Amino acid sequence: QVQLVESGGGLVQAGGSLRLSCAASGRTFSTYGMGWFRQAPGKEREFVAAIDWSGGSTDYADSVKGRFTISRDNAKNIVKNTVYLQMDSLKPEDTAVYYCAADPRGVVAGTTPGSWGQGTQVTVSS
Repeated sequence: QVQLVESGGGLVQAGGSLRLSCAASGRTFSTYGMGWFRQAPGKEREFVAAIDWSGGSTDYADSVKGRFTISRDNAKNIVKNTVYLQMDSLKPEDTAVYYCAADPRGVVAGTTPGSWGQGTQVTVSS
């Protein structure tokens, strides 16, 4: 079982940047694929980005390609590790609650990962 806690959300002006962090605890974190999803008010949750267990493969939604970067830190300390989402050139349409997710099978757009964080609010003002 993996426990996920997000941080780094907030209010930013259009064109600005934020970096989200997801602290993951669990002995097998280093073997899990990780990802970020988001849900805006009145809309369905959508895939944002994913990274494989090694950090060598990433995937992004078309709406964030070239603006967002996902990365992970599989530290030698297997008790706690972190995945990041660097968000640049933010737009008002990026406003949503952002959720970190993990799954031993990997995180893929269109699937539902097994573990979720509680979410962090990102608000982009115009």
